[in-house]
Amino acid sequence: MIETTELPAPLLPLERIAWNYWWSWAADGESVFRDLDADIWEECERNPRQLLAKTSAYRLAEAATDPVYLERVHRLDASFQSYMVSQPHLQLETITQEHPVAYFCAEFGVHTSLPLYSGGLGILAGDHLKSASDLGLPLVAVGLLYRYGYFRQRLRNDGWQEEHYGETHPNDLPIHLVMNADGTPLRIEVLIRERNVLAQVWRADVGRVVLHLLDTNIPENAETDRWVTGHLYGGDRETRIVQEMLLGIGGVRLLRKLGITPRVFHLNEGHSAFLTLELAREVVQTMGQPFASAIDVVKQQCVFTTHTPVAAGNDEFDASLVTRAFGPGYFKELGLSEDEFLALGRVDPANKSERYGLTPLAIRMCRSTNGVSRKHGEVSRVLWQKLWPGKNVEDVPISYITNGVHAPTWVSLLLRHLLETHVDQDWEARLRTPEQWAEAIARIPDEELWMAHMQLKERLVAFIRHRSAQSRIAAGERADYIEAANTMFDPAALTIGFARRVAGYKRWNLLLTDQERLARLINNEDRPVQFVFAGKAHPQDEGSKLVLQQLARWKYDPAVRQRAVFLEDYDQEIARQLVQSVDVWLNVPRRPQEASGTSGEKVAINGGLNLSILDGWWLEGYDGTNGFAIGSGNDTADVAKIDARDAESLYRTLELEVVPLYYARDEAGLPRQWIAMMKRAIQTLAPKYNSDRMVEDYAQKIYS
Repeated sequence: MIETTELPAPLLPLERIAWNYWWSWAADGESVFRDLDADIWEECERNPRQLLAKTSAYRLAEAATDPVYLERVHRLDASFQSYMVSQPHLQLETITQEHPVAYFCAEFGVHTSLPLYSGGLGILAGDHLKSASDLGLPLVAVGLLYRYGYFRQRLRNDGWQEEHYGETHPNDLPIHLVMNADGTPLRIEVLIRERNVLAQVWRADVGRVVLHLLDTNIPENAETDRWVTGHLYGGDRETRIVQEMLLGIGGVRLLRKLGITPRVFHLNEGHSAFLTLELAREVVQTMGQPFASAIDVVKQQCVFTTHTPVAAGNDEFDASLVTRAFGPGYFKELGLSEDEFLALGRVDPANKSERYGLTPLAIRMCRSTNGVSRKHGEVSRVLWQKLWPGKNVEDVPISYITNGVHAPTWVSLLLRHLLETHVDQDWEARLRTPEQWAEAIARIPDEELWMAHMQLKERLVAFIRHRSAQSRIAAGERADYIEAANTMFDPAALTIGFARRVAGYKRWNLLLTDQERLARLINNEDRPVQFVFAGKAHPQDEGSKLVLQQLARWKYDPAVRQRAVFLEDYDQEIARQLVQSVDVWLNVPRRPQEASGTSGEKVAINGGLNLSILDGWWLEGYDGTNGFAIGSGNDTADVAKIDARDAESLYRTLELEVVPLYYARDEAGLPRQWIAMMKRAIQTLAPKYNSDRMVEDYAQKIYS
């Protein structure tokens, strides 16, 4: 537990600000904390509570007598106070503070210091909360507080991924234990595996949104049950189902204890689908209605977002596991037999050999289902058509809302400054008026935009050198290889980023299809190309680990190692460094398996260009002038032919379009055509692919 430090009176506002993650997307929020002690800031993984506790009394006193620093603290505090009471942008008759949206998700990527996320789903959920706060949409969120979160990654010298888990200590985080009126910890209870499992509740403040986190790691529980919230996506299928029971059933019971009556329950992915059963149980037990009638009541309250474009990616469980986890008592409280209960999770209710799926359950029990891009909506209608016997695919009621990213979180400080100078001090609001936004972006001088971008690339190169040297020292590499880290990469060279989860459909090895051709691109003396990679393979995915190992070994090749790097332990901080700084963001999923993707959207707001397969959000966003496309979008050939064709398209696009455009300079040394494409990307993509627009779409098209 953190030992509290008494702050000097002038610094007391920092204590208040540290308890709300609003600081993480405020203009000067991170800088104000970091500038107290940059080394401690890194050591404590950007946790402001730990920073304030660990900073020396002398340094605090020094800061408390620095008028310039105190003025920054005052401005930040005034901005925070104003933000918390500002008028909401969204005014909805049906969604109110008394009847908010209840947003359920298995992971939340609010900030790197709150390690409750593994990848895109969690980052999206965090951005959803931030935009709900910014827009003033009444929303409460429910998730789980994992004792170990997702794993930390290290690569052995042979390139094989190793996983390490660091324990999360809640009392060290900027989260509060929720208490009852009598001062005792609030607890909820769920019968799981014939045992009563208790969970305490933690509260994280995300601007004006509250995120509630359930935690079973308490002495009153059996040791096995203390591990229900042990690892994010860890353990076996039984661990997964009991986590999802706690999230769905326990989450509803928590809201009831808190006196919160949501107008809408938003199931963000199928992990929380059991909440619909708990709502139905309430109706059956309190209103005396049969389950068939309860379904109609539940449907009016629930909406579902699916993020998975392949059936195998949806959570499914053996019938025996479901019955063992729930026990007969829950079925009886629903007024259902075991067979009737199990039928709810099957595409074909009569097929007793079919596994119990959370996506069919969620679709059946919700009034609305949506995908996360236009293409994903189409794929989902085909995937789940059988749930509507007799309907044509085009009539299947699955819509779409394309994902977006929280612009203030992901835009660099340099770009933010340009936007405040040339667009509007309140530049985020201008995103809602695309024509005015485009006109303002056009007025940014080419020289200023390019200078800012080059400064960010210099920062990225310094970051790469530092992280690479540290990881090589930790791995016990040869002295010459460690020393080489200090000279790798060139800020002037075309820099391409590729960072995401390592999974088969994301085709990490597509770039390595023709290594000689790739080496010629990298080592061209006049027009070099350099690549920065980052990503994690699931601990149980041996095939993806082998792909990652292939890439890690390739970067040892003396012919490329100064211009190709893999950054270990991909997290939000590495992601921010990359999306704010690279020239090009590469994405090569196998169509149509990229439900949406959001990393390329973060690049676009920073003026980076996407080089991507026409799938997910890029299929909608690409217009021929704001980035580059790989492939034709034709998916009719077999997998091997599609991969070969896409690899050829990737190489040709790099050789004939991307590299020549980047290195085409005018007499002033500026790549005018490239800068024009950067501006075009910011103009056309930032207004549409941000989470404010996404949350407004949910509010107007789904919640209402």
